[in-house]
Amino acid sequence: MRNPIFKGAATAIVTPFDKDGVNFEKLAELLEFQVKEGIDAIVICGTTGEASTMPDEEHVATVKFTVEKINKRVPVIAGAGSNDTHHAVELSKKLEAVGADALLTVSPYYNKTTQRGLVAHFNACANAVKLPFILYNVPSRTALNIAPSTLGELSKTENIVGVKECNLEQVPEVVNSSEKDFAIYAGDDGIVLPLMGWGGLGVISVMSNIIPHDTRELCAKYFAGDIAGARAIALDTYGLFRSLFCEVNPIPVKEAMNLMGMAVGGCRLPLVEISEANRNLVKGALVAYGLIK
Repeated sequence: MRNPIFKGAATAIVTPFDKDGVNFEKLAELLEFQVKEGIDAIVICGTTGEASTMPDEEHVATVKFTVEKINKRVPVIAGAGSNDTHHAVELSKKLEAVGADALLTVSPYYNKTTQRGLVAHFNACANAVKLPFILYNVPSRTALNIAPSTLGELSKTENIVGVKECNLEQVPEVVNSSEKDFAIYAGDDGIVLPLMGWGGLGVISVMSNIIPHDTRELCAKYFAGDIAGARAIALDTYGLFRSLFCEVNPIPVKEAMNLMGMAVGGCRLPLVEISEANRNLVKGALVAYGLIK
């Protein structure tokens, strides 16, 4: 039996930028905040971390910094995806070399592929390193769904240990198609409770950038059998979660963090500053949740 990389809540952490590049001093603060609040794992250089605008040298340096700062206190899962299989393989090797505990790899986007191509792509990545892989199925961004039968086939690869799943409708079929020790994580904060009901092990979260303790508690209560308590947190956080997706992620969550005084900076183009109307929406949600006055 394969052990899951984590159970509960992992933060898909933002990358704080300044005029010189990654603000490593700020990133260190964010990582310490997450650990102090009890988060179960860190995902660095994923979608929320704007990895698609980070050159490989910067990407690898950011993962290396995170690995060293976390120092094995929680697992560090590094984004390693690409729509170019050769690039994904080479990036995976580099991230393994700097000490990542696991890798998160998204399905190929834009050029896309067939389901057979997905099997070949992901297996090429997995066979190139010894680290465990979590696949990332996010059809809204890639225009390509990883079918349950494909996930079932991939779950037989020893170091493909789970999936970050955004397509809730297919989760029961994924559970039935996959190896029993294949971990399924919610890829969207709004689906974590029903996904855990289908046998999922938690969430790779955006909202935990600002409420890591509450996000972790939602999962912890569910796994402790306190379903009513988990449901209460899910309902309490619903308005906040919705506000964090009023524009393309991570625009709203970075705005929320800045409003909270966390000073993470803005996003890189093509992502732009949040609209005034949506800034007010995010601010209102933060006030309602008691995070700012």
